[in-house]
Amino acid sequence: RLPRGPGAPPRPAEAGPGGSAAAAARPRSAATRREAPGPGRSCSGAPAGEMGLEPLFQAWSYFRRRKFRECADVCSQLLERPPGEQIFYFLLILIQAAWNLKTRALTEMVYVDEIDMDQEGIAEMILDENAIAQVARPGTSLKLPGTSQGGGPSPAVRPVTQSGRPITGFVRPSTQGGRPSTMEQAIRTPRTALTARPITSASGGFVRPGTASMLTNPDGPFINLSRLNLTKYAQKPKLAKALFEYIFHHENDIKTALDLAALATEYAQFKDWWWKVQIGKCYYRLGLYREAEKQFKSALKQQDMVDTILYLAKVYLRLDQPVTALNLFKQGLERFPGEVTLLCGIARIYEEMNNISSAAEYYKDVLKQDNTHVEAIACIGSNHFYSDQPEIALRFYRRLLQMGVYNCQLFNNLGLCCFYAQQYDMTLSSFERALFLAENEEETADVWYNLGHVAVGIGDLNLAYQCFKLTLVNNNNYAEAYNNLAVLEMRKGHIEQARALLQTASSLAPHMYEPHFNVAILSEKVGDLQRSYTAAQKSEEAFPGHVDTQQLIKQLKEHFAML
Repeated sequence: RLPRGPGAPPRPAEAGPGGSAAAAARPRSAATRREAPGPGRSCSGAPAGEMGLEPLFQAWSYFRRRKFRECADVCSQLLERPPGEQIFYFLLILIQAAWNLKTRALTEMVYVDEIDMDQEGIAEMILDENAIAQVARPGTSLKLPGTSQGGGPSPAVRPVTQSGRPITGFVRPSTQGGRPSTMEQAIRTPRTALTARPITSASGGFVRPGTASMLTNPDGPFINLSRLNLTKYAQKPKLAKALFEYIFHHENDIKTALDLAALATEYAQFKDWWWKVQIGKCYYRLGLYREAEKQFKSALKQQDMVDTILYLAKVYLRLDQPVTALNLFKQGLERFPGEVTLLCGIARIYEEMNNISSAAEYYKDVLKQDNTHVEAIACIGSNHFYSDQPEIALRFYRRLLQMGVYNCQLFNNLGLCCFYAQQYDMTLSSFERALFLAENEEETADVWYNLGHVAVGIGDLNLAYQCFKLTLVNNNNYAEAYNNLAVLEMRKGHIEQARALLQTASSLAPHMYEPHFNVAILSEKVGDLQRSYTAAQKSEEAFPGHVDTQQLIKQLKEHFAML
């Protein structure tokens, strides 16, 4: 029995696809002894031709144009005026406005949308104490996504990640890796999943406390948090909101931000939904998911907002309750019909649960509302490719090209679709463009790996061998390339080299069934039945529906029975 052909299927790369209010003018008192600005002068005393704009208005203009560094510099100059001028500007409440504007500018420089930022570190995965049930029912857990296939392609056609989820068509934080089953796998994750996943999300996914201050202010932090009187600021709602976002995003001091939010919501007599959402965000970042759930639910009762629904769904997904998150999204769609973010959230959950057909339907609903949604187009194209419809997938990827997406992943996928759609004239030119646009070695390795599959398809095994070798030159942890090189070595009769390559592939990617199955076939051929049976069991565990593995195990059991 010969081992399978190039065991790992071709893998298309994932196509990555208000301001502060100015104070009202007051009549000048005689004590200030300043002249009113003449027709050629600005308020600061400089000629209007030199300054151009009043400083605070200039800072506000910079902020509106997203030139946050220039905005912060102008505000710093306003705040560093001599004492006499400070008193004058204080009378016009410009000091307060400049402080507020600089706080917001510094926040925007490091702002990250909390809805999409959902990075789970190794510590959160391994030391997770929030599990509701260790053995979840089929179709109710993201930790066991293979329990609900939903009519999607099998792992023999569509490759899966370490956690058993299918390769998606769009890069998201939740698709960058998977939940490892052992600590050894978890530690190896940054190398095998091609991500720099941090040990904990709090230390790697967000800017560490103090780091952002030194980056944006070489002289030191703009606000000394240890000397703030939070009670005083909590009684000024406009200043308090800007200060909270500065502490939460810029300083990353979650506990201080939580204290400020608690005092502010108490001052508002627990009637301000915005502060409840911020308290929920703090609890979520601190890992107190049940407390965060209570705050988000309370905020939804006061004010129905799409963002609050998305935050609450994040809590349920972290608690591994995808069915509850789906119900929440569907209830939100009843109140916000056609909301793209809710439809996209439902599609993502179905995709992570391996219910590919339902995910495709919701992605199509997304495109009905927003026909330029890159994620929906890429995921539908990927689904058609793995459903043996490369011509239709080609149309979706060409649509992305027309929209202005121009990167290595897209041309890589175009090359694969052209090859399987038998449009050979465009295949090599697409791969050449993908190699030209590759930004790192991992992307280059993906292109060479797929070129190796093209070479196998046209029967040029020497070219395929060179392509898989180039894949390993660019990425030494590419398990699929090791597996396919082993198959080519086996065809040449090099048994020991094939066995070594297959062992490397199985150790790098234990979630793949192809290396285990090929080891079983190879061991059975040379008469090592015990090793063959062990490898066949691992293959069956990785892909329970693989018919060839089941037949091999049946034959080995008959051999053992005869002994």
